[in-house]
Amino acid sequence: MVLPPFKNESYIDPSNPDVRKKMKEALEKVANEKKDYDLIIGGKKYSTEKKNKSINPSNPEEIVGVTSKAIRELIDKALDVAWEAFETWKHTPVEERVKPFLKAAQIMRERRYELDATMILEVGKNWLEADADLAEAIDFLEFYSREAVRYASQQPVVRIPNENNELVYIPIGVGAVIPPWNFPGAIMVGMTSAAAVAGNCVLLKPASDSPIIAAKFVEILHEAGLPEGVVNFVPGSGAEIGDYIVEHPKIRFISFTGSKDVGLRINELAAKHQPGQKWIKRVVLEMGGKDAVVIDETADLDAAADGVVASAFGFQGQKCSAGSRVIAVEAIYDELLEKVIERTKKIKIGDVRDPENWLGPVVNENAMRKILSYIDIGKEEGRLVTGGKRVEGLPGYFIEPTVIADVDRYARVAQEEIFGPVTAFIKAKDFDDAMDIANCTEYGLTGALYTKKRERIEEAKKTFHVGNLYFNRKCTGALVGVHPFGGFNMSGTDSKAGGRDYLLLFLQAKSISERINL
Repeated sequence: MVLPPFKNESYIDPSNPDVRKKMKEALEKVANEKKDYDLIIGGKKYSTEKKNKSINPSNPEEIVGVTSKAIRELIDKALDVAWEAFETWKHTPVEERVKPFLKAAQIMRERRYELDATMILEVGKNWLEADADLAEAIDFLEFYSREAVRYASQQPVVRIPNENNELVYIPIGVGAVIPPWNFPGAIMVGMTSAAAVAGNCVLLKPASDSPIIAAKFVEILHEAGLPEGVVNFVPGSGAEIGDYIVEHPKIRFISFTGSKDVGLRINELAAKHQPGQKWIKRVVLEMGGKDAVVIDETADLDAAADGVVASAFGFQGQKCSAGSRVIAVEAIYDELLEKVIERTKKIKIGDVRDPENWLGPVVNENAMRKILSYIDIGKEEGRLVTGGKRVEGLPGYFIEPTVIADVDRYARVAQEEIFGPVTAFIKAKDFDDAMDIANCTEYGLTGALYTKKRERIEEAKKTFHVGNLYFNRKCTGALVGVHPFGGFNMSGTDSKAGGRDYLLLFLQAKSISERINL
């Protein structure tokens, strides 16, 4: 099977009048839906008594949709159904296996504005962030379909006389996909499609803050012709069914993106063998970061300031790749700080249904309280230079973009993931000191360096210990196929989503030899 070369999906232009018209129509449509979504197991719908309301963080009085919550008995049923489906799906030729995912990509293009609007309303993404999320989801479907074909093709092995030898990659079984709310389209679609296009079957448990976009994706997969039981939709409370899924002896793998604490717990629970369990569970973790943007005295400070603001405050800083530390050498520290403050004060904040608003709400009330508590800590550890408060006069969970200056490298706001629109400015003596500061956290996800010195770029390539390193650009915005994404240390298992290695996490290699010329 030969597919056209992979190409990243382009984005909408929010300034285009036609785009604005279509998006506003979609926003009105989605806002008025307020649909109930059942569990989907083996293509059948199951309603439960307990429900989860997905609300609009720009206006918490608005309900985006309602999902049933899975119970343990339905998790058992989903696993039985998925294993039954696996017996057929694992033998489906790759040419047939990729078709539903390529068709789903096309359907998502056709429903682009509806899906964008769903993310705008469900998690508070601005128009461009939502469309970039959707474009990445489409990219994953296209890229992983091509990767499935590549892994199913003949693999190179050393030839010897008197034997025919081959290496084949086979799927590993039924697993749980547990995606985050912050990239409710892209990461959810990428994690699910990678496992399934490789020949596995999936229990998809979306985040409680973003189940509606996941429900729509599962509907799209079935519309695209994905066989029943390959992807099963089991939303629910992590506290109620999370541990049960992870510990279940019929779970073969767990693919998780979220906080460090939850990821470590999953790793611990999955490592314990359960009665009747035939395998060592495979665990794929993406857990977070405390990412640094480093600026030396040779840098273009205007470009650096733009990169700092985009890295720190894009989607309200609710990205594991967010630039939550700014490390500037003392020679340009004050000048850069002023430029960042100036740009931060110009950010337009408000309901992201309005395309003029760049900064939206944080995802929920608990997140808002946590972020504000970190800001209070930051006021004690450093100097608040802009922001620092909840935005008054708006009904949602809006927090001012916040810069805290003169922070020690080991301060809590310089070490702990805040996951909000807060960044800490740290002064370094020189470039070498800046590199030491950049590496002094337990995380290692993304980082950026602004410099005009080639030798410093080469040095940072060797010493800046992150999974995704960028020069003279922001530390967010990885593209599928271009920037395989995943980090070191407490940032996870360096899974490299969107890269050529990713599908290997859901495959196992089988070596086959046949004696000839007997």
